Amino acid sequence: MSDPGRDTLAYHQASKHHLERYAPGPGFLDWANQPDPFRVYEGCPRVLMPLAGDRLDARYSEVRAGRLPPPRPLDRQHIGALFELALGLAACKAYEGSRWALRCNPSSGNLHPTEGYLITPTLPGLPAGVYHYLSRDHLLEQRAELPQDAVFSPVLGLTSIVWREAWKYGLRAFRYCQLDTGHAIGAFSFAAAVLGWHTRVLPWPGETVLATWLGVDRPADRGDAEPELPECLLMLEAGETLDLHTAADLAETLTLARWAGQANRLSAEHRLWPGLEEVAQATALPAYLAEAASGPAPSQPLRPPMRDHPLATLIRQRRSAQAFDKVTTLPAEVFFDIAARLLPADHVPPWTAWAWAPRVHIVFFVHRVAGMEPGLYLLLRDAQALPEFKAALRPDWLWVKTGPAPLPLYCLLAHDLRDVAATLSCHQAIAADSCFAVAMLADFEGIDAAAWRYRLRHWEAGLIGQVLYLEAEAAGLRGTGIGCFFDDAVHRLLGLASDGRWQVVYHFTVGGALEDTRLTTLPPYPEAFRERV
Repeated sequence: MSDPGRDTLAYHQASKHHLERYAPGPGFLDWANQPDPFRVYEGCPRVLMPLAGDRLDARYSEVRAGRLPPPRPLDRQHIGALFELALGLAACKAYEGSRWALRCNPSSGNLHPTEGYLITPTLPGLPAGVYHYLSRDHLLEQRAELPQDAVFSPVLGLTSIVWREAWKYGLRAFRYCQLDTGHAIGAFSFAAAVLGWHTRVLPWPGETVLATWLGVDRPADRGDAEPELPECLLMLEAGETLDLHTAADLAETLTLARWAGQANRLSAEHRLWPGLEEVAQATALPAYLAEAASGPAPSQPLRPPMRDHPLATLIRQRRSAQAFDKVTTLPAEVFFDIAARLLPADHVPPWTAWAWAPRVHIVFFVHRVAGMEPGLYLLLRDAQALPEFKAALRPDWLWVKTGPAPLPLYCLLAHDLRDVAATLSCHQAIAADSCFAVAMLADFEGIDAAAWRYRLRHWEAGLIGQVLYLEAEAAGLRGTGIGCFFDDAVHRLLGLASDGRWQVVYHFTVGGALEDTRLTTLPPYPEAFRERV
């Protein structure tokens, strides 16, 4: 008999990279079957969305302090801005006849498994319905028509197309889909903040119901297209006076939906990786996510960022660095502010989107931070976890409190660890040539009894990654998420058991980026898109 918790932990062990071997993967890139980066639903009504991001001037310094601008009207124009800044195209790149799009939300390998949806009542310029966002054309595809007199608050849905990641990464693909869901949760939170809105991950309705609400469980509409895995639903709190719905209210409205649209197939053929469907089923979200809620966590005062741009500007200029200059140094006070931004804080996006207590902590490999010894540092995102970590980690660590008094940051080892950081990140120089690198440790306690927590731990790590991306841009630097790392080698360095409570789930690095001058940067959309009304 299948045991979801046991199966999930077995998947995690099987999908680990090791110094002597990598997790099961294709071994080569089958370019003939590279997935189409855009899911399209043919045959349904389409609503063109205006490009409005460059008209929004909320500054990052204000948002990161929890001071949002007055809420913008909840209408087609501003819903368009929300999707533009969350999941839209940020630029296009070209090189020797090839062209590809970059998006506002980060994704491992720029493969973008995450799809975005909107379930909305009638808004100015937008009929009530279930919509799929097509970032390629910046429009909403109306998958379902809903009663135009229905009254409820809009919600956002996220799904994953696992095949997009499996094409390149094989068994590890499910992990990356979950990290990208966390990136998207953060992307929506920041995009909403530009508009004076909040988003919040809802603990319901569960995967089966969510699939029905988003229309991704309709065999006739999917045909032979690759399936979409339901992930989560986000409440959109936009300062309006709409009645907040319950799950039952929305479910009743959606029984009256009239569906349209046929999903496109992304690849002519592809291989189903053993283990991916099984872990998706094992970690399926129940009707309600009974996870411990986060307690009060006041934000710490921060200095203004080094580059105080409008948040919309930072969002659209965010890139993943491909190489670092090996010389850029970050001032210690800026590093401490970045670390403080990774702590949960009331009323500060994106932590307003996350209702649960922190379960992911940060290991820093500090390389080039002026005023700090290079070495290994631990940031506890829940300060009460200190006794647990002291008991779990190597007994000879220093545990020297570092930085401002409220910051639970500890120096474990003062030593140049650049070569170690690179080795642990699959021998990638970007983890050594930067100002600092990061390993995120997730608490796996309870996953054996509630396997769906596996998804939440990765979502939380992706959310942290999204903060690091924008903090890097605001500091005049650049960040890069690293999904390739030697899991158990990291554990051995720290003194953790390979199958223990604490498991590394994500790496990241921040530094002075080197630009690839061979590439041409182009606008994300034709100029005509800006003329939409």
